[in-house]
This record gives sequence, C-alpha cells and structure tokens, in this order.
Amino acid sequence: METRYIRNFAIIAHIDHGKSTLADRIMGLTNTVSQRESSAQLLDDMAVEQAHGVTVKSRTVRNFYQAADGHEYEYNLIDTPGHVDFSYEVSKSLAASDGAILLVDATQGVQAQTVANLRLAMANQLTILPVINKIDSALADVDQTERQIRALSDQFATSPILKISAKSGEGVPAVLAAIKDVFPAPTGQTTAPLKALVFDSTYDAFKGIIAYVRIVDGQLLPTTNLQLMAQSQAVNNKEIGSFTPQMTPVSALNVGEVGYVVTGLKDPQLLRVGDTLTNRDQPTATALPGYAPAQPMVFAGFYPKDDRYTDLKLAIEKLALNDSSFQYAAEVSEALGPGFRCGFLGIFHLQIIRERLQAEYHLDVLTTAPNVTYRVHLKDGSEQLVNNPIKFPDFATIDFVEEPMTTATITTDNAVLGDVMQLADSHKGELVDMQNQGDLIELHYQIPISEIAYDFFNALKSISHGYATLETEFSGYELADVVKVEVNVNYAKVDALSFIVHREDAPAMTQQLVKKLKHTIPRKLYPMPAQAIVEGKAVARVDVPPLRKNAAVNGEKRSVSKKQALLRRQSINKRQAAVSDVKLSQEVFNAVLELSL
Repeated sequence: METRYIRNFAIIAHIDHGKSTLADRIMGLTNTVSQRESSAQLLDDMAVEQAHGVTVKSRTVRNFYQAADGHEYEYNLIDTPGHVDFSYEVSKSLAASDGAILLVDATQGVQAQTVANLRLAMANQLTILPVINKIDSALADVDQTERQIRALSDQFATSPILKISAKSGEGVPAVLAAIKDVFPAPTGQTTAPLKALVFDSTYDAFKGIIAYVRIVDGQLLPTTNLQLMAQSQAVNNKEIGSFTPQMTPVSALNVGEVGYVVTGLKDPQLLRVGDTLTNRDQPTATALPGYAPAQPMVFAGFYPKDDRYTDLKLAIEKLALNDSSFQYAAEVSEALGPGFRCGFLGIFHLQIIRERLQAEYHLDVLTTAPNVTYRVHLKDGSEQLVNNPIKFPDFATIDFVEEPMTTATITTDNAVLGDVMQLADSHKGELVDMQNQGDLIELHYQIPISEIAYDFFNALKSISHGYATLETEFSGYELADVVKVEVNVNYAKVDALSFIVHREDAPAMTQQLVKKLKHTIPRKLYPMPAQAIVEGKAVARVDVPPLRKNAAVNGEKRSVSKKQALLRRQSINKRQAAVSDVKLSQEVFNAVLELSL
C-alpha cells in the first residue's frame, strides 16, 4: 500500500477508561475480525490481563478502513497499557506511532495517568486526537471532561474533541474518519536501504524469537538477508507478516508498515528491543536511536520450588524477551539454593511476573522481600552499589550509606487531599510543590524509593477510592541512616529473609517480624528461637513453639529431674542435627512484606 494511505497510531488512556473496548470497536467496524471471532478485550489475551482487567503487554493489529473519499487506508493500531508500572511499554508503542488517541472517561474525567501518557506522547512529538468516552453513561459529565482536556494543553484550546461511546459504538465512525484526517502519514524513502525499528518482541517455543518491527526506510521481503545493527547479529529471515490480530504472513512490508519477522534466533540475549534491523547485503548507514534502557525500581529474589531451577531459568529468559523492562541475574542463597535476583518497574510489575510464571509456565516461586539499590561508602574510600541485602557490607566497615530517591507526582481529588498527604508523610515524603492540574491537585514529593517499593501505590488507590495516581522519576541518591536486619532461626542465619530498613523503624519492625514468624515458620519437635539481629545484637526474639509429644506428661513414672534431663537431651540432639534445616514457605516471606503496610 502507498505510504500516504498508512496511519500508525496508539490509544493512550488511564486504566478502565475504555481503551480496550475502543480497540475492539475499531476492529469490528473495519471488519478486521468477524463477529464470530470477536470477544471483549480481544487484544488482552493473556490470563493475567483478563484476571486484573488491565493491559500488560503492548499488542499490534492491522486494520483496513474504507474512507468516504473512495480510498482504502491501512490503520496500524499499537495497543498500550495504562498502569504506571508499564509506562515503559507505552513509550515503546509511541516510538513506533505517528499519532495518539487521547481517550478520557466522561464519568471520571482527566486523571494523572492520562496526563503522564500525554506527556510521553508529546515527548515523541506525536499528533494528539482527544476523544471523550462513555458519553451514554448516567454518570457522564461531558462538559466538565471537555474543560479538563482543553486545560491540559494549548493545542486543545480550539481543536475539536470527539465524543463517543465505545461500548455502544456511538461516535466511533467519526473517530475512524478523523484518524486519516488528523494523523500524518509515515515518512521514509522506499528506495533507501532497509531500516526497521524493533519496537517489541516475543518468544515462540517452535519459531524462536519473533521481532515486531516498524519499517522506517526501504522494503522488507521474505528473501531479505537481515542483520541486527547493535551487535552485528545475522538473522535468518524465516517469515514476515502482519497482525490481523493473529500473525499472518505477507509478501512484503513497505515504508511505514508495522509487522513481524520470525528471526529463528533461540538465545534471548541476541535481540534487544530498540535495535535496528537492516539488510545484511546493503545495510543502512546509521542506526535508529532506539530506547533508553528501563531502570528497575524494585528488586526481589525468585527461587524455585521443588528443585525446578532449570525450568525457572528458561521461563525467566523467555519472560525477559517478552518484557524488556524485566531484568534478572543469577544468585545463590544459603537457605534457598540457586535462584535469580530480578528487577521490576514497580510492585504490580512484580506481581504480574509471578502470575505469568504460574499461568504460562506452571511454576511456583518463592519471592523474597522487595528492596532497592543502595550506594554504600566504605571506610577504605571505596563504594559499592548493593541491591541485595545478602551482599550488604558488615556494619563495622561502612562509613555512610546513600539511598535512592524519587520525585513522586501524585495527582488527586481535593476531597482526599489530606489523607493522601498523610500517607506520603508517613512514608518519609517531603513536600516540594503543590499546584492545580485542572480540577485536580498535583503534589510533588521527594520520597525514598524504599518507602514506595511495596504497596504504596495500592494504599494510595485505597484511600482515594481509585482516583489518585502516581508518577515517579528517579532523582538521585541522598544520605540515609539505614541498617541491615538479619534473621536467625534456630541460631542459623536465614540470609533470604534479610532486609534493609531505616534505623528509626528497626525496633518496631523487628518486633512485628518475630511475632509473625512465630506463626508462619513450620514448627518442629523442639522449640526454635527466631531472632532479628541488627549490627550484631539481637533486638527482638520469639520462640517458635514445638510440635512434639511432651515427655514430661507421657504417663511414665519418672522423677521430675529425669523428665527435665530427657527434654534437654531431646532438644540438644535434635537441634544439633538440624541447625540449618529450616524449610521456608512463601508465608514466611510474606511476613516480611507485610511489615511495610
């Protein structure tokens, strides 16, 4: 198809504003899918997406639209997630687009993630088409929502704003017509050497790595010998095609078109999202700028159950290919054996990865407490970056520690402003600025990343009834008074339970911890002390009660002293035989997680 008849666009919206429903409606009106094939949230096909009702993975679909001017247009819709933890997926989708539909729910109005995604779209210099959804709802306030949109940017002050109901289809034909009129056609040279952006990828057990590409220059044919420019990696061109939304082979991909390439590569490390794909025989002179690597905000350990380390390793490698913001490295714990130290964009991202391991690969994993990266300065003048509490240096060698900070932008309604500020203050947040964003209030805080690593976002959602949203940006390191808490069970150190905490919080948190461990650590036939150790001193202790027959009341006629001696011998012998034989369940690690609530 001629380039002037191609439109590449994304839909950006807050969670539950109707983005997936609009995508379904567009596919239905363009006859991309038949009524028989159609289903709600068709592009959200992963089990975790359907379970949580959110888009996790970007999807692409090619639609053909018959316009009133008599021409057929190719609409490449690149779906985007709405949750803040998956903003990296949004940035990848927008880099392959030329325009974006800004979808706003008329019953909820503009929300913070709407603003965050709009900023991403503007940073990519995309043309924006504002659309108000759910106008047929009894709770819709269309006029107020329109005022909020126009207040977002000067470019919306006089531009038309479309009003639709994606559920019923009202107004959606006008959106289809506006896409060809508002969004620009791709630019590029058909005769130039092949230059294609790898904006996403997936892994197929039979075909290997499948790269999602946007053709910038040149033409991609099934016979083209390909090469990835970052590492000069040769690629076996097994198949090219487009998304309808299923993968469908085609005879060529031309300038501006979006499709896929079956590379035949089996090693997930060989392909990096953001790389440039070119013709090996006639390469392009310069590569595309690609993407800035994702910066993990939260780290946690994954350890296999039932000695399935090899299966976990393969599953994590494939997940890392499907989700380029997920990072991992192998590590070994004395208590749990071999596993992986994984980096995530947020706690919800961690939860999604865990659920995908279970749903797609049938793997249950033990997950250690999330933590962040600390910059530790030692007395000998050296410094270390530590993202694993196990590797935190001994307190006697530390000069001072710096912790990572984030600039948190919280956008909320005035009704819950006091509760939101109280939540931020309780997490050591320092208010920097407060301003209005239309009818919403925008708060800017400096907060330690460790304070928001677990459940801060969920707590924010809870107290604001789902309306407040959070946007974070790393702002550097600041001096912090933190200590390492080690956990000993039966006098044996359980390294996987170690965590870093601010010194002022250590007494209360360790007391809570040992009380929880008393009821979560599997009991044995003898009492086991559970201790929290800070800088070599036990600051909290509890005895896990024994699960055994009491020799003192066994009915035999023995003196009290002999019964006590028997109990002591039982305790000493069994304890010496199993000093480090502590089996830990996920409930034990959850006890550490819940300390952050």
